[in-house]
Amino acid sequence: MKEKKVLMKGNEAMSEGAVMAGCRYFFGYPITPQNEVPAYMAVRMPQVGGVFLQAESELAAINMVYGAAGAGARVMTSSSSPGISLKQEGISYLVGAELPCVIANIMRGGPGLGGIQPGQSDYFQAVKGGGHGDYRLLVLAPDSVQEMADLTMLAFDLADLYRNPVMILGDGILGQMMEPVSFRKPRARKLPPKDWATTGAAGRPKNIINSLYLVPEALEAHNLKLWKKFETMKRKETRSEADVPPDCDLLLTAFGTTARICRGAVDELRRQGYKVGLLRPITLFPFPEKEIGDSASRVRAIMTVEMNMGQMVEDVRLAAAGRCPVHFYGRVGGMVPSVEEIVHEARKILRGMEI
Repeated sequence: MKEKKVLMKGNEAMSEGAVMAGCRYFFGYPITPQNEVPAYMAVRMPQVGGVFLQAESELAAINMVYGAAGAGARVMTSSSSPGISLKQEGISYLVGAELPCVIANIMRGGPGLGGIQPGQSDYFQAVKGGGHGDYRLLVLAPDSVQEMADLTMLAFDLADLYRNPVMILGDGILGQMMEPVSFRKPRARKLPPKDWATTGAAGRPKNIINSLYLVPEALEAHNLKLWKKFETMKRKETRSEADVPPDCDLLLTAFGTTARICRGAVDELRRQGYKVGLLRPITLFPFPEKEIGDSASRVRAIMTVEMNMGQMVEDVRLAAAGRCPVHFYGRVGGMVPSVEEIVHEARKILRGMEI
């Protein structure tokens, strides 16, 4: 039987993926270019017996997420760049209290209010811990409408598995573009029981959800526990997609929308006879350090393409560890690199190898 596909925007596909994953609480606040998410959830949550609430602010929304997550519910919020900045204190609290949830950032240009066009300049904020304290989020970077749905379903399971917030890092193009998408029922996986949740204390010791540790030794122990969890994520949850031929001279690295464009550039460069490849991180944290490091040992140069002034390229350079030169090409302010631009920049690097 032929798989049924539905034409949807990325924001809508992500929202339906959340519903299929069992999300029953959504708290958010409107901001372009992610407004389709709260609009969609406002319709779908009541249909599945869930709760939609438009909060009075982004700060209120993330603290509502904290409450629902503390009760063991599958809960989600979404926003775009400056709105995510407002949520950072709450996100740090969620990690500190080990509460699972899914947070979507459909990035726009910045800094400040910037513009409503797409950007990728929230990479540092997402992968380095944008709020206070030592913490990490699992960060998933889709590059298609299908992945907007699939990775959102995965995000809820990963959040429950690690008791940690998971971020979907998209951008204005992915949120607004339309593609056919199919919704596959998530595979059942064994997840730990939520015996920590605040669901009433009848017949068991009381549970306390908290991120405050006034005794330094206790706070240090808590930080070490969290860091051990983050190291486990690195070992088990790193995801990437690679198309690297054995005789590759130049490797392109990119995530999200920019990776889609780089695929077109790779195809064009190969038609012109150049030996090029593409490595796309799907998890931005954990970052595919080993995969990039191994590739850096086999290629003559790497070129990272982003819609920012150079953020992921820092992690690429660390992973490459001096094994080969790492170049950067970026567009900002809502400008999107074209296939022709990337081909032009790549050819400059490739011609330099011939000298």
